[in-house]
Amino acid sequence: MTKKTLDQIDLEGMYEAVRSFPDQLRQGRANAMQAKISGWPGDGVTGVVVAGMGGSAIGGDILATLAIDHASIPVVVSRSYLLPAWVGPDTVVVTSSYSGNTEETLAAFDDACARGARVVAISTGGELTARAQEKHIPCMQLPTGIQPRAALPHSLSALLTITESLQLTAVKMQDWDEAIAITAVQSELMSNVSDPDNLAIKLADILYGQFPVIYSSEQFAVANIRWRNQIHENSKSFAVGNLLPEMNHNEVMGWARFQSELKQLAVIALRDFEDHERTQRRLDVTRSLLEPHAHSWNEVHSEGKSRLARLLSIMYLGDWVSLYLAILNEIDPSPVGLISKLKTALIQDS
Repeated sequence: MTKKTLDQIDLEGMYEAVRSFPDQLRQGRANAMQAKISGWPGDGVTGVVVAGMGGSAIGGDILATLAIDHASIPVVVSRSYLLPAWVGPDTVVVTSSYSGNTEETLAAFDDACARGARVVAISTGGELTARAQEKHIPCMQLPTGIQPRAALPHSLSALLTITESLQLTAVKMQDWDEAIAITAVQSELMSNVSDPDNLAIKLADILYGQFPVIYSSEQFAVANIRWRNQIHENSKSFAVGNLLPEMNHNEVMGWARFQSELKQLAVIALRDFEDHERTQRRLDVTRSLLEPHAHSWNEVHSEGKSRLARLLSIMYLGDWVSLYLAILNEIDPSPVGLISKLKTALIQDS
């Protein structure tokens, strides 16, 4: 692979969007700190819902993962038109839509307002910003001109920063610094398309022409989702995934006949030192049972000390892998034609 070949295929600049992830994370955090909403959301909050779809919902998954062993109130992500029944005046509802026109998020926004929830919007504009301004609801503005999935550093920074007063996570300033530093090193290494040791290109080569399967612990479910979504949207390749220990109780039996089709499955196992010790053992045993029958079994490990840095490091690797897999597939990673056609058809039906 050469940079010239990449540029001929990557017509809308996804390479640069991925390469600049650490810079965007640094700037996103700085912007969010400056735009902190005074007095919001107030005291007595009993639950948090992040309503969004696609790339705009991933930040909510990260928040929930960071909050799982720290928050004293529930933190959930809603990918739907309707909110959970328990949402009410003491619930924080963060509505996140990069375009501001995501119909599911707009419906959730209206639902939250109707129930008197403590609503905030994160967007670049569109109908979500207009409705927020009309109802005098705070709205954090994101920079425009980025694919929603590539805007994760900005949407995540906004979400984690505006919810800091709720003390949902144990994230500290040094955790942000570590995440930025680690992804900066990754960016330098993985942006070098001529490096024969480039891990992202090596993994893309392994996945090329195969069927990607992403396995991880339950604790790293958001990284699992991000890997699959990036392969879907950037690479235009189909990918599936599952979580341990759950897949040991059902999906593993799908491998039982050791049929020839399994040789098309290229497994990527996402691993983290904080995974439960029994889950780590399960991954080892699962590998020993399945690897001989798969096309390949490949393991990648998170980097860093803080959970924020480790999550972002392993997700960022997936961004690069999906980009290079798109180039191997000879398809521009940016456009999402089928999604656009689907949205157009839905608009015509309404």
